[in-house]
Amino acid sequence: MGELQVEKHVKYILAVEKRKDDFESVVMEHLRLNGAYWGLTTLDILGNLDVVDQDEVISWVMQCQHEDGGFGGNIGHDPHMVYTLSAIQVLALFDKLHVLDVDKPITLEISTGICLGHLVRFPLHLKYGDTNVEGTHQLININVLGSLQNEDGSFSGDMWGEVDTRFSYIAICTLALLHQLDKIDVGKAVKYIVSCKNVDGGFGCTPGAESHAGQKLQNIRKILTFHVPPHMLESSGKSAFPSQKIQSSHSICIAVFCCVGALAITGSLHHVDKDLIGWWLCERQVKSGGLNGRPEKLPDVCYSWWVLSSLIMIDRVHWIDKEKLAKFILDCQDTEKGGISDRPDDAVDIFHTYFGVAGLSLLEYSGLKPIDPAYALPVSVVNKVILPCRP
Repeated sequence: MGELQVEKHVKYILAVEKRKDDFESVVMEHLRLNGAYWGLTTLDILGNLDVVDQDEVISWVMQCQHEDGGFGGNIGHDPHMVYTLSAIQVLALFDKLHVLDVDKPITLEISTGICLGHLVRFPLHLKYGDTNVEGTHQLININVLGSLQNEDGSFSGDMWGEVDTRFSYIAICTLALLHQLDKIDVGKAVKYIVSCKNVDGGFGCTPGAESHAGQKLQNIRKILTFHVPPHMLESSGKSAFPSQKIQSSHSICIAVFCCVGALAITGSLHHVDKDLIGWWLCERQVKSGGLNGRPEKLPDVCYSWWVLSSLIMIDRVHWIDKEKLAKFILDCQDTEKGGISDRPDDAVDIFHTYFGVAGLSLLEYSGLKPIDPAYALPVSVVNKVILPCRP
């Protein structure tokens, strides 16, 4: 089994951040805040978060915020629940959540009606270039998330109304990070999630949908699909994109993980048949040691997170071969330039680099910080920020 190339992965992540004009950066512009979360969390797990300028990162994150409190995937992009969670997670990594003030109620009018929200004050002392700027308090209506809960307990991702269990997880995780779970009807949220449970023990994105360990966003593959011309292939002969396709989406959909994670955060795992869903999850391991998202699919490094974290939350991780999984992840490294790909010999990207390193952390790989399987943040962050609000 090879070794984790820590220094090369750190250099790769920093290099990705500096690339602004290449093709991959352009097609990923709308989800750059997600990429920041993936990259920064990876650096923290590797013990190298201090290589970035904290003030510069926070300054940029806050510029992605909109007047309604939500965050867009980049400056000037529309707000969405997915990017809002990433913004809060980045603030948690830098231990900035303690400055949030959620004690002043206001009345907020949105497209779904009138509801109560709260103002959050974030004291601005941010670094722009070489200049430190003292600013007045910025008002942030974080609890717009509560207004996105529907009557049946489900959540919409934004004002356009798409419903999915990934939004249930995101709302619950975000509000838990802010110690504000009382702003939603947790009972209804749990009831809706349980309604998405299938006879095989897994969960779908909506009631009746197929069980899926990770119906996911990958930075360059999900909804928009087109063939990559030959001239865009790398000189090595490898495609810059898996299967020579680019698929982009606006959110991370991880059906089983989202449902199990949300139930774990709300203290509701008693609704899960742990043996049944554990069997379904452990069946995702294939001969190579890797994990897939559903039957008869190829393994993918990202499922080293989606599947493994779910197995840990239900205490069934011993049902898979952890050593073979670790070898599969390590075999997906670019040992020359850093980064991790979906499968051995494919092109690397920041998404799979994060979930590969996070998976190794869950496997207790030597030298890595442990990561919390429900919050997808280092345990040190959970202990400092989140632990006091666990149910």
